[in-house]
Amino acid sequence: MGIVVVGSVFVDIKGYPNKNYNPSGRNAGFIKQVHGGVSRNIAEDIAKVELHPIFVGLADDSGTGADVVANLERSGVDTRFMRRTPDGMGTWMAIFDGSGDVCAQISKRPDLSYISNIIEEHGDEIFSGCDSIAFEMDLEKEVISSIYKYAEIYGKKTFAAVSNMTVAMERRDLLQYADCFVCNQEEAGIFFADDYSELEPEQMLKILTENIEEAKLPRMVITMGEKGSVYAEAGGESGICPALKVDVTDTTGAGDAFFAGVTIGLTYGKTLRESCRIGTRLASAVIGTSENVCPRFLPGEFGINIKEGVLI
Repeated sequence: MGIVVVGSVFVDIKGYPNKNYNPSGRNAGFIKQVHGGVSRNIAEDIAKVELHPIFVGLADDSGTGADVVANLERSGVDTRFMRRTPDGMGTWMAIFDGSGDVCAQISKRPDLSYISNIIEEHGDEIFSGCDSIAFEMDLEKEVISSIYKYAEIYGKKTFAAVSNMTVAMERRDLLQYADCFVCNQEEAGIFFADDYSELEPEQMLKILTENIEEAKLPRMVITMGEKGSVYAEAGGESGICPALKVDVTDTTGAGDAFFAGVTIGLTYGKTLRESCRIGTRLASAVIGTSENVCPRFLPGEFGINIKEGVLI
């Protein structure tokens, strides 16, 4: 039992200036390299709530790839369905400003085609006993279709996250089958073909509630950074979830932690509002820690207790 997470692993190379970042000059500072990737982050964040997720993905056949797998296992992630392949991991390079926000970035995507082989060989074993399925919307269409097929066979909820919105838009027709879609404010603008960068939560919520049924989405959540998030369910609840005040050290990974919290909540019977609150807690923990990983939480801290595979 556990939440299955399907997607990518990245190596993140992050540069931090000692002072304000000058895009046209040299910047003294420091650089660090950490394990990243949307789905890898989500799996690790779920594990921090002691829920032991199952990760389906790839790692390079290198020392770094071995470190990624070992670190996930130490965090409590089930890695039985990870495979080591050439070019199995992507790379993301980013420069941060003095406020902890990304001001320049470039990425190299991994070759994720082998994930389809893993699902083809072990699909029933992976999905039959899981609690729900979380995946990246920019995976290959064939992989997403296979995930939905197993979700329908075994009656599992599915949750769609975004790594690259431009790629995810090529799979837009598949979004309607996900139980919940989570993206940020900029990605929502791409999705609805508009510019929402200057909107306040009240305005964003109005747009979301007016458009969610036309977009054929059961549920959607839009994160808005320090302004919190807005959420809506087709024909159901909607609202605004405020952010928590925290001293920001690094904003990367916060969206993945938020997604993990929403997935946890909706998987184990919480309302959309309650699930967004769990996501906000996890995201705040990531933003406010220098290691950019949320600390472990006590079992049952979010009103969710799992014992021997049973929700209690």
